Amino acid sequence: MKKKTIHILSIESSCDDTAAAVMENKRVLSNIIAGQKIHAAYGGVVPELASRAHQQNIVPVVDQALKKAGIHKNQLQAIAFTRGPGLMGSLLVGTSFAKSLSIALDIPLIPVNHMQAHVLAHFIDDQDKSHPPFPFICLTISGGHTQILKVSAFNKFEILGETIDDAVGEAFDKTAKLLGLPYPGGPLIDKYARLGNPKAYSFSEPKTPNPLDFSFSGFKTAVLYFLQKEQKKDAAFIKNNLNDICASVQRSIVTILMNRLKKAVKISGIKHVAIAGGVSANSEIRSTLKSMETEADWITYIPKFEYTTDNAAMIGIVGYFKYLNQDFGKDNTVASSRLDINS
Repeated sequence: MKKKTIHILSIESSCDDTAAAVMENKRVLSNIIAGQKIHAAYGGVVPELASRAHQQNIVPVVDQALKKAGIHKNQLQAIAFTRGPGLMGSLLVGTSFAKSLSIALDIPLIPVNHMQAHVLAHFIDDQDKSHPPFPFICLTISGGHTQILKVSAFNKFEILGETIDDAVGEAFDKTAKLLGLPYPGGPLIDKYARLGNPKAYSFSEPKTPNPLDFSFSGFKTAVLYFLQKEQKKDAAFIKNNLNDICASVQRSIVTILMNRLKKAVKISGIKHVAIAGGVSANSEIRSTLKSMETEADWITYIPKFEYTTDNAAMIGIVGYFKYLNQDFGKDNTVASSRLDINS
């Protein structure tokens, strides 16, 4: 029996990227993203400016996604969209557009949890990538989240550990700010770290009551005090040692992440390990995880770069699985800035 072809338009607007994708079952036909450069001048995302930019971008982005996919809107079977978590103003733009289009086309509406989407991006059909089997462990790392999850099914997630304060992406960006680097600073730390000595300076690993939880608030403070101390001796310390500082900071953060991940694997007995989220684009995190295949006999799963940061293809793959289960939203579905991973 021939498999039914399902076309889903997906929309992502949780933060400062307006994205739209068209999925044909689990395959990506188009994945369009419009960024917002305006936030760089403010050193971080300004929610009001983000929501205004989404309003300007969403129609042309959706139009481009449909044209690139070669799909007419009347060929769509459903509209998937990010319900949350994220910035409320940004989410409302995507939610309102998706609901309106769903009603106009008289096709199902599929609300998607943004964090589930990061994890399930691993199941997008791609000939170069294998998919993790259930159950697997996933380290989800982004600007707003840091979690270790046990994923037992497409709709079953268990939090084994999470940050008790700041997310790892925030730690990268705020450390970059201390170094005088522009926003977003995380990728720049990664860039300069490749040129530095990761053992030049050391930073202690924060302790948490739950051995699988994370804490990055104290880590950022430790970096701040270190820089203040060194600058008293040499006002040009940061400028003269930027590469080594970035390499040492990055190495310390990656060590924290991997130590928790090793504990999670030991406790759970699961050796299929994946990473997801925007910070999983970090080169050292990717290479360190890959090295665990020989060091600890893990089987690792690293997403393609285009599916790490916020994008609509990851929303579409969740939409596809929910479509198969007839798990649809209603006309009164609302956006939510905070959502549990299983919501």
